[in-house]
Amino acid sequence: MRLILLLALLLAGCSGAAPARVGERGGGIVSLNPCADQLLLALVPPQRIAAISHYSQDPRATSLPLDVARQFRATAGTAEEVIALAPDLVIASSFTPPATRAAFERAGLRTLYLDSPTTIAASRAQIAEVAAAVGAAGRGGALDARIADALAATRGNGPGPSALLFIGGDLANGDGTLLHEMMRHVGMRDAAADYGLAMTGRLPVETIIADPPAAILSPDAGGRTATMRRRLLAASGAATREASFPRTLVNCGGPTIPPALERLAAIRRSLGA
Repeated sequence: MRLILLLALLLAGCSGAAPARVGERGGGIVSLNPCADQLLLALVPPQRIAAISHYSQDPRATSLPLDVARQFRATAGTAEEVIALAPDLVIASSFTPPATRAAFERAGLRTLYLDSPTTIAASRAQIAEVAAAVGAAGRGGALDARIADALAATRGNGPGPSALLFIGGDLANGDGTLLHEMMRHVGMRDAAADYGLAMTGRLPVETIIADPPAAILSPDAGGRTATMRRRLLAASGAATREASFPRTLVNCGGPTIPPALERLAAIRRSLGA
């Protein structure tokens, strides 16, 4: 009998079962917010992340490299699948439906609901909030210090050259946003207001041609809308320059702020006075 048990244990240890992905064994932290996904990766070891949002595995919405995001379990954000994971903490959006919030509460889950920061100061405050919630004050402080260093290194003189930053297609970024503040910080003038655009909204190329900006920043250099806009502006004789602004820098603050500032500052330098 002892020999049989020993053989069974050896066979079990040599089984060809595939290793579990990060977070597949349950517990830990579940994030339902793509911006919280990337913030968690900056604050805690991967083993503490039980699941991330499905948005981070979508190239149109992620702020993470896809090869990194796909190492983690992802959820669609339903109450049933999150409760089944029995996490220590759920980080969700402030837009989470009341019914889902109520289900989390009935299940006794510890939850943290995050807003979408529209200023650098608010984003830094959110880093401190999440760091405190996950017991990572040291890493949170280090990330905040990196943001402070990036702000000091990229400060420019405004209002500077006018620029439009497209989030995708003909959807342009306007006033009252985190990207707007970062553009101003490096010394670029957000031209959205020239076309009567507040916050974020659609801006067709026909509107731009009448008064073209010095630069257009876009994450979709090869997209159909961007290609058409480029051709029409060239045909109109506009001297507008185009620069790539990676999609992974568009959606979130937090760890994205330093590379976003550095990219914007590089574009600002390329435009000259």
